[in-house]
Amino acid sequence: MAGLVHLYCGDGKGKSTAAVGLSLRAAGAGKKVLFLQFFKDGSSSEIGLLRQIPGVEVLVCPRHFGRFRNMSEEQKAEAKEAYGALFAEACDKAKEADLLVLDEAVSACGHGVISEEKLLAFLRDKPEELEVVLTGREPSQGLYDAADYITKMQKLRHPFDVGVPARKGIEF
Repeated sequence: MAGLVHLYCGDGKGKSTAAVGLSLRAAGAGKKVLFLQFFKDGSSSEIGLLRQIPGVEVLVCPRHFGRFRNMSEEQKAEAKEAYGALFAEACDKAKEADLLVLDEAVSACGHGVISEEKLLAFLRDKPEELEVVLTGREPSQGLYDAADYITKMQKLRHPFDVGVPARKGIEF
């Protein structure tokens, strides 16, 4: 059976968590998983655990640029180059994977850090059996159209809105 494209989007908590859950399920079934994160530094609790699971490879950018809105123009250009190279590496390594997670790829496209055209071309020409997960806020119509599964996480209430900071093991 052909691999499908999953899109986990919206303003609610749970997009990356769902991607991690699917990664665990796939690894538990003996599948090879490639998990790439954009805009994150690889220090969240689940990444440490994913790295310990046989068959799971985690890719993070060697340099953390922080939030896009806080980057200078020079940092944005550097981030575009670094994340473009990371995405190219993932596309190459995906030839040997069963599941590719591109965590925050939607946001990376939205900010122009990776080329949406290149992502869509990859999705069109991906290895037939490869399952792909994209996460992030505000996907374009092109990303919606490319997805076979679309799950939208909607925030109804979040403790951050009343000043509760992100908690280790829950939000990161």
